Amino acid sequence: MNATNAEQYKKLTGTPVPQLIISLSIPTILSMLVTNIYNLADTAFVGKIGTSASGAVGIVFGYMAILQAIGFLFGQGCGAMMSRKLGERDVEGAGRIASTGFFSALALASFVALISAFNLDRLVYWFGSTPTIAPYAKTYIGFILAAAPFLVSSFTLNNILRYEGKAALGTVGMMTGAVLNIIGDPIFMFGLKMGVAGAGLSTAISQVVSFSILLSMFLRGKTEVRLSIRSFTADPREFFDVVGTGMPSLLRQGLGSLATVVLNFLAGPFGDCAIAAMSIVSKVSFFVFSIALGMGQGFQPVSAFNYGAKKYKRLREAYFVTIFIAEVLMCVLAVVVYLNAGPIVGVFRDDLEVIKIGTRALRLNILSLTMMPMCMITEMIMQSTGRKLAASLLSAARGGLIFLPLLIIMTRLRGLAGIQEAQPLANCLSILPAVYCARNYFRTIPKEDGQDNA
Repeated sequence: MNATNAEQYKKLTGTPVPQLIISLSIPTILSMLVTNIYNLADTAFVGKIGTSASGAVGIVFGYMAILQAIGFLFGQGCGAMMSRKLGERDVEGAGRIASTGFFSALALASFVALISAFNLDRLVYWFGSTPTIAPYAKTYIGFILAAAPFLVSSFTLNNILRYEGKAALGTVGMMTGAVLNIIGDPIFMFGLKMGVAGAGLSTAISQVVSFSILLSMFLRGKTEVRLSIRSFTADPREFFDVVGTGMPSLLRQGLGSLATVVLNFLAGPFGDCAIAAMSIVSKVSFFVFSIALGMGQGFQPVSAFNYGAKKYKRLREAYFVTIFIAEVLMCVLAVVVYLNAGPIVGVFRDDLEVIKIGTRALRLNILSLTMMPMCMITEMIMQSTGRKLAASLLSAARGGLIFLPLLIIMTRLRGLAGIQEAQPLANCLSILPAVYCARNYFRTIPKEDGQDNA
């Protein structure tokens, strides 16, 4: 183990847990916030064109969630395994896992983008477009397809950096792209009069820039692991272990995308205003949730690394500290958003019907998000320590297995009100399997630390 590896080992296994969690969480929270500010700004700018254009953002958001799912599948999958390898002091093995994840993500994203390009007309309707929304959605998604390999690979690279304990390096790349996107939207959309096409072009350019910065971190030797196509694993079992470890992330993102599609279809009969309102609510809710999610992402490398190093007491402490901090943050933010729900929705679309629908949905949703830290952190500890089945089940439950049936049933029973109420109810019910899995998990791992691989 060289000096850099030894220093990183000491940091992740010796720094006081609250201090370590906060230090690793701040960069991920900043990255999540800036990325979500871009998403919100994009929604606000496109909303100035019209309600149908605003609805198109929800369609595109559903498709981008699939691309992000691929990035998280390989990023979280190889990241968790890589971090455990580093905890075991196997740097060569960590580099092999990271290379496998990165090149797999790049290849699969390119394939998906190519297939999507040949089915663009049908694609937008598959994601819930109405005839009035479809032209805007096709224009926007066309640019996303061109940038898809860069977008997906950026998520993978960011996760590799985060699991290595160098979240700040990943934040530089993600935040730079997001800031460029925020600046580019008004320039391309209104300054150059490109409309929705300008929003798509701005997004594509920002993703290429983010990818370039993130990749440069590895090329310039800022990381412990090295990326090389020659390091791609020759062992199929190792490849499928990466996929299996990343499966909870794929399920979470994929089911989230499916939920968006189903939501768009069910909201469609209530008009473009309903689709636009629920799209705004989804993005605002995720913006708030992203702060707790950033805490969880700061926890993951601590969890995986200390599990690999057999520091089980430290693993337990990190779990409960992270839940506590995330819960406090969520409760404070929930109060602020609840009291200002109407004006918040109005920022994105100055339409009384959109504001009316969105305000009730946002208030219900934001209150239910206080249940999410326990669910999310439990899922993350399962994933980062190799409990693939439990993590996948929790992810599927939180991502859609509970929400989708509720959405369909409640829409039939209560119409538009059911659409507004389904996600909050699903969030509350998701805590039940999380508590069950957490209790079983901590009964199975050792109570005392083991001997590491020094």
